[in-house]
Amino acid sequence: MKQAIGKHSSSTGFKQPVAVIGAGIAGIAAAVRLAVAGHAVTVFEAGPTFGGKMHQFTLPGGYRFDAGPSLFTLPQLVDDIFRLAGREPADYFRYERLDPITNYFFADGTRLKAWAESAKFAAEVEAKLGTPATEVTKFLARAGKAYDATAGTFLHKSLHKAGTYLSPETLKAVAALPQLGLLGTMHQRHVGAFGSDPRLVQLFDRYATYNGSDPYQAPATLSMIPHLEHGIGAFYPEGGIYAIAESLMKLALEFGVKFRYNEAVEEIVTAEKRVTGVRTALDVYDFGQVVSNMDVVPTYRRLLPRQPAPERTLAQPRSSSALIFYWGVACEFPALDLHNIFFSQDYQAEFKAIFQEKTVADDVTVYVNITSKKTPTDAPAGHENWFVMVNVPHDQGQDWAALAAKTRAIVLRKLSAALGTEIGPLIATEKVWTPPGIAADTSSFGGALYGSSSNNALAAFLRHPNFSGRLEGLYFCGGSVHPGGGIPLCLLSAKIVANLIDS
Repeated sequence: MKQAIGKHSSSTGFKQPVAVIGAGIAGIAAAVRLAVAGHAVTVFEAGPTFGGKMHQFTLPGGYRFDAGPSLFTLPQLVDDIFRLAGREPADYFRYERLDPITNYFFADGTRLKAWAESAKFAAEVEAKLGTPATEVTKFLARAGKAYDATAGTFLHKSLHKAGTYLSPETLKAVAALPQLGLLGTMHQRHVGAFGSDPRLVQLFDRYATYNGSDPYQAPATLSMIPHLEHGIGAFYPEGGIYAIAESLMKLALEFGVKFRYNEAVEEIVTAEKRVTGVRTALDVYDFGQVVSNMDVVPTYRRLLPRQPAPERTLAQPRSSSALIFYWGVACEFPALDLHNIFFSQDYQAEFKAIFQEKTVADDVTVYVNITSKKTPTDAPAGHENWFVMVNVPHDQGQDWAALAAKTRAIVLRKLSAALGTEIGPLIATEKVWTPPGIAADTSSFGGALYGSSSNNALAAFLRHPNFSGRLEGLYFCGGSVHPGGGIPLCLLSAKIVANLIDS
């Protein structure tokens, strides 16, 4: 039987009902925006709950974990959704600005705190690494100017609509191009700025991993990413990252968004050159507009098997994935904070292993996130919940059981040496998430965390647009499409889609 999800009226007139495929953060945000605008919205989720990569779980012994994203920047993008709905953000969602942001542990034993305020951070760099503070503040100031000049065009709008290029923001971005360092890679830009200390170059090269890319290939324009932390700030949501999805979910329900869990969409139904609905194992539902929050590759391969796919776009090189160990640790470490980075000795070899050799290097950079530092109830008293992540290639059939075992041993040696304590015996409980597991649990093609990589100067333009050029009524949001992966960009993709539908 074919069902019609009811028409919906609002003060703005008739609005077509919209189906959203996937209850990841971009899908929830798009659903809220569309519901606030007057659409009847139904979200179809294959799993039993919401959040996508941004879900939470607990391990035996009382350890709570945020499964996926752990760094939160641009909180105003969440606040904006509540304000759009006429709500006070703080009634739903609270957060604090981090200071320091990250503890860095270098291979030579040097330790450095990344303070939030750029001048204080620069002074720390000068004291610990020897690079003059003026060089650091100058670099961060340039990053801020580049971000301010370009974000309005490259992040907040569709790059695949002609009108974008006629706006004042675009003219501002074009005027700023000479200072963006388009000719060269992130690594070259950082060597040019901090060549006197390879540790500082490594620190800034790390920002390529924020969208799953390689600093030795990614364009120098990405060197503006540090501005998000040191110019705007890094934040921690009260209750953890899951609170972002949870708060938006509450708002979605208030505006009548319907969620159909454990009901995977099996096909996006089309007629001629437009979308007409979705088919699940339970029924066929009429919708004139469909938003896919599923990775763009399985959207075409699984849900649109009879439609021509944009093969060149889908063939773009994938971003990195992650190998994550969730450890309940029976000890507290005062030297650690919420965000901690333990660098490898040879960064170039590490990225070569990921992007060229499609494996895991013999020495890896390790990220340790400990939310119990901010939310003590996330672990038993005297214990900590460690989210331990290593950047790895996306899944292409590698032996992940062997790679996980090898990497676990490398990580334990590195952390034990840096902290002066054997970590292995302190692990009270453990869970491992590999790229194939990420792919299976989140429909991310190959487990790539950010869709395609940004290892190309034109990567922003090569990402799939937020709409279909072939099928009227089909839209896309989430980390695999424009403007990219990570919490802020996923939220912006939802904003772009909502604006496109109601433009």
